[in-house]
Amino acid sequence: MNDTQFIEATMRWVDDIVINHNFCPFAGFVRQPGQIRCVVVKGDAGDVIASLFDECKRLDEQDDIATTLIIAPSSPTASFDDYLDVLAICDRMLSDWGYTGVYQLASFHPDYQFDGEAKDSVANYTNRSPYPLLHLIRERDIARYMKNEDDAEKIYTHNIAKANELGCPYFEKVLKEMRSAKNKNGL
Repeated sequence: MNDTQFIEATMRWVDDIVINHNFCPFAGFVRQPGQIRCVVVKGDAGDVIASLFDECKRLDEQDDIATTLIIAPSSPTASFDDYLDVLAICDRMLSDWGYTGVYQLASFHPDYQFDGEAKDSVANYTNRSPYPLLHLIRERDIARYMKNEDDAEKIYTHNIAKANELGCPYFEKVLKEMRSAKNKNGL
């Protein structure tokens, strides 16, 4: 697949899952003005880390970009355990680079599994994406949005309730369609 196909599938996931089902209440605010940047990294873990650094610098310099999705479909993030290792390194690097309190990472993966949840739990689908993602977010934007939110816990409980309402078969079907969109579009 080329980068455009990974980006299109990811943005379809943002629109159809994240925004449509209100899994992230502030995603719609940055989606419409086109403030979501997507970057595809097909290299090793070092390439993912280098891309993260580059995107932090880009966000430092460009206020018109609200958030970055680093799409990492290659082998260093293919398994969920390997992805978690890369994520942990990236979190440490944010701190080492002096970005604690400036940026944070949200994590999404096709095989996402919350600690303590069964592998087949529908709750995991709130963080399952078509491809492994690192979502780089400005802390100030989260804080600004959360001022309007009565309780951050209600986002989590809403997401679990919505996931339970939709069920695993729904998510499995939609994510599979997103990953195979290249076949439908003849790409």
